[in-house]
Amino acid sequence: MTWQIIAAGILSCVLGYLLGSLSFAVIISKCVYHKDVREFGSGNAGMTNILRTFGKKAAAFTLLGDMAKGTAAVLLARALFQLIAQTDSVYGAYLAGIFALLGHLFPLYFHFKGGKGVAVGAGTIIGTEPWVVLALIIIFLIVVCVTRIVSLSSIVVAALYPVLTYLYYWLLPTGPIAWLCALMAAVMGGIVIFMHRQNIKRLLNGTEYKFGQKKAEEKARREAGTKSE
Repeated sequence: MTWQIIAAGILSCVLGYLLGSLSFAVIISKCVYHKDVREFGSGNAGMTNILRTFGKKAAAFTLLGDMAKGTAAVLLARALFQLIAQTDSVYGAYLAGIFALLGHLFPLYFHFKGGKGVAVGAGTIIGTEPWVVLALIIIFLIVVCVTRIVSLSSIVVAALYPVLTYLYYWLLPTGPIAWLCALMAAVMGGIVIFMHRQNIKRLLNGTEYKFGQKKAEEKARREAGTKSE
C-alpha cells in the first residue's frame, strides 16, 4: 500500500504542476488580442492585470480558467489516490493544489513567468473545502469594497485561509487531522503572500493601486481643465 500512496502522490504533484502551468491570462491575451499580458501593467499573468489591460470579459475568462485548473488538479489527485491506493486522500489533494499553485507562478509552458496564484488557490479550495472558499470570497469582497485594493484583499484571505481551514476540520466530527490540513493551507497561503511582497511594500508606502484610481485622477484633471477655461 505504501508504494501505491507514494506513486499517487508523485503523479498528483506532476499533473498538478502541468495543469497549473496553463496560464489562462497569457493564453487569452495571446490568442484573442495577439499580445502578451506580461508586457503590460504589473507584468503579472493574472486576473487583475488582464482586467486593467484588456477589460472585464478577458478577466472573467481568466478567472474561471485559473480557478478551474486548481479545482481540476485537486479532483484529479483524489481520483488518482482512489484508483491507485484505494483511498480518498485530502492530503494528496493538498499536494496537487500546492503544485498547481507553483505551476501557475512558474509556468512550464510560458518561460516560468506567471501570476500570483490567488485564483488558482481559490480553485483548489473549492475542491477541498467549498465552505471555506465561500467564507474567503465574502471576506475578499468586503475588503475590496472598503479599500478598493485587490492586493490587500488577496493578502488578507491568504492569511486567513489556514485559520479557517483549521476551524473547518476541527468542527467536523470525523475527517482529516485539522492541524495538518491547516499546515498545508498555510504553505499555500504563505506562497501567495510572498508573491505579493512588492504589493506589501507599496501598501506600507501608501502607493498601492486602487480600483478606479486612474479614472478618478483623469476626471479630476478634466474638471480642473474645465474650471480654468
